[in-house]
Amino acid sequence: MKVRLLKTTMLAGLLLSGTVVSAATSSEAMQEYETALSLTPNLENGKRVYKICAVCHAPEGWGMENGAYPQIAGQLNTVIIKQLADIRARNRDNPTMRPFTTASLMGGTQELADVAAYIAKLPMTPYNGKGPGTDLELGARLYEENCTECHGKNGEGDREEHIPAIYGQHYHYLVRQFEWIKTGRRRNADSKMVKQIRRFRHRDVLAVMDYTSRLQPPAEKLAKDGWTNPDFPNFARKPAVGTGYQIDQRANRPPRPPIP
Repeated sequence: MKVRLLKTTMLAGLLLSGTVVSAATSSEAMQEYETALSLTPNLENGKRVYKICAVCHAPEGWGMENGAYPQIAGQLNTVIIKQLADIRARNRDNPTMRPFTTASLMGGTQELADVAAYIAKLPMTPYNGKGPGTDLELGARLYEENCTECHGKNGEGDREEHIPAIYGQHYHYLVRQFEWIKTGRRRNADSKMVKQIRRFRHRDVLAVMDYTSRLQPPAEKLAKDGWTNPDFPNFARKPAVGTGYQIDQRANRPPRPPIP
């Protein structure tokens, strides 16, 4: 009886300590988020910091059509700051990206504000990776019923609520993140969304993300054909297969693991 009681007490303690840690990391991340928003961004410094990001997300911020890396160009600065702060505080699990967000490499809160402002002004590729287009009627209905309230009719997001803009995003990245939010793997996801999408079947996920991948950003946010980031003139670039853009994948360079 005593052993069972001890085990129960230990389990309760572990669960409670996990809750406390989670609350602490969330609070730490939110504090840095709010501090960053109060700072005046320095775009020149943001360009310097972005050199760390360009290695994976590409100088243009377009990521990869296969979804290994998301398009971050044109994303709302509040979203970028929130996600970076969450990763730094371990409120979002991203072991591949976390070393690049440390204060020793990326810098402090001012650098978060600076690089977020720089990324937000980058023009977006009009050639993001899209789904197969086989179930768009279902996808449109699911998006209207479940996504417009927060992400907007056109996927524009909400700057004040740091809700991501999801238009122009790569299909495979959208699917992966949706599944991770649904299963609880992405710990910093909005709890309302997690609860709302639990009932989604696999077909539903694919359909609504296919529809979402076809939402186009406003024309003024899109890059012109042939545009490359002039801030990185010496970056080794290689055209992707088909349309869009991929970062250089040299033969002697092992492929990078996907970023969660």
